[in-house]
Amino acid sequence: MTAGTTLTTTATTAEHELAALQREHGRPLFALLLRLCDGDRQRAEDLVQETLVRAWQHPEALRADSFDSVRPWLMTVARRLAIDARRARQARPAEVGDAVLDRGHAPVCADHAERAAAALDVREAVKTLTPQHREVLVLVYFQGASVAEAAQALGIPPGTVKSRAYYALRALRRVLPGYAADLR
Repeated sequence: MTAGTTLTTTATTAEHELAALQREHGRPLFALLLRLCDGDRQRAEDLVQETLVRAWQHPEALRADSFDSVRPWLMTVARRLAIDARRARQARPAEVGDAVLDRGHAPVCADHAERAAAALDVREAVKTLTPQHREVLVLVYFQGASVAEAAQALGIPPGTVKSRAYYALRALRRVLPGYAADLR
């Protein structure tokens, strides 16, 4: 036998062992990794393959006599790989798809000057409201009070708070036509 034949036989044996590992432990590994990857099937499949590559790289762990099954070792390796993958994703900025890069569909982020101008526009528009509508709007929308909290603070029924907030927003939509989508 030549050296090339020996290598081919060894490689074939390793491939058969790896295929047997995949058949025997692939589904449980995939189920575990699918849970750890929050349902991301592609990432779970990639991590199953990486786990099996680690098993192939460490045949001594698969043949250890200290345990009856290799599944606990495989599960531990898979869990650690999932944790490492999650940490790596959190350490780098979020990936951006092609759809976000398309300027026609990307949300436009206002710069500081635009936000300041919008705040001034809203402030002036709020001044045009009646005092009753203004105080309800300030409590509910700007200070974050619930309807019940605003009703208690103003000494009026909750239904009145709701109707005043409705009519205040309606009046603002008339005064601020460019901001109508933001006032819904």
